[in-house]
Amino acid sequence: RLEEFLKEEVNLELSTLPDFEERAIDFSEVEQLMNSINTIPAPCAPVINPQAPNAATGTSLRVCWGLFSDDTVECYQLCYKPVSNERHSDEQAEHMLKVKETYCTITNLLPNTQYEFWVSALNASGISPPSERAVYVTAPSPPVIKSKKIQSCENAALVCWESRDINPVDSYTVEL
Repeated sequence: RLEEFLKEEVNLELSTLPDFEERAIDFSEVEQLMNSINTIPAPCAPVINPQAPNAATGTSLRVCWGLFSDDTVECYQLCYKPVSNERHSDEQAEHMLKVKETYCTITNLLPNTQYEFWVSALNASGISPPSERAVYVTAPSPPVIKSKKIQSCENAALVCWESRDINPVDSYTVEL
C-alpha cells in the first residue's frame, strides 16, 4: 500500500491565496487574560518575638515569630549570628535555616552567649524584607563546685565554685 501511495502525484496548490501582509493581530483578549491572573505578592516582613522565659538552655534557644498579615507563606528563613563587641562583628559567621513553622529551636550554641536573630518569609513570588533583629541569650553553664575548698562548722558552711563561662554571670542561686 505504501508503494502505491508514493507513486501517486499529490496536488499542493492552495485553495486561497496567502494574505499575510494585511492581517492585523488583536491582542486585546490576551491582555485581558493576563490582567485577570491573580499574582501572589511577596509576603510582608515577619515580627520576631522577644526571648520568652525558660526558652533557653546552655546550648539551645527557642525562637518564635509571627506574620501579622494574610500573606501566603511557603516557608521562613531564620538567620542568626553570635553578638560580638569587637569592631569586626560584621565578619561573624551568619547561619541560615529554612523553617515551615513560626518557631525553631536552635541547638549546638555556646553557653551564656548572646545571639542576634532575624527572619524573612518566602513564597513563590519572592522573599519578604527581614524582621527587626532580636537578641537572645543562652543560659550559663552550671558552676563547678571546688570540693577541696568546702568547709563547715555547726552553724555555717563555706562553698566555693567557679564558672566555666567565658562571659560574666550576673548572679548565682545556692540551694540547700
